[in-house]
Amino acid sequence: EVQLVESGGGLVQTGGSLRLSCAASGFTFDDYSIGWFRQAPGKEREGVSCINSADKSLYYTHSVKGRFTISSDNAKNTVYLQMDNLQPEDTAVYYCAADGDYGVCHSGMDYWGKGTQVTVSS
Repeated sequence: EVQLVESGGGLVQTGGSLRLSCAASGFTFDDYSIGWFRQAPGKEREGVSCINSADKSLYYTHSVKGRFTISSDNAKNTVYLQMDNLQPEDTAVYYCAADGDYGVCHSGMDYWGKGTQVTVSS
């Protein structure tokens, strides 16, 4: 059974930092694209950052470039999202997702975690 379990969310002030973790199980970690999506109230879910399995390239949405860093620990089957200089517009539920079909992250990923709330106060 595939499981993705996120942790590390919370409440932080503007300019603060958080590190999200996603512990994965039930699939061959290195063969899957795995990344982070977020959904703010009243907005559509958006891709934030991803490690693409095809070539191990990293993707960041424009608004987080230079502030967020994605990384993985294959020995622990865990992917991380270090979020620095957080802004109120980063407030959202953050989801970890994985996909083994296309080599890249996409909106219809195969597997999703339950999400972790990140709230940035101004």
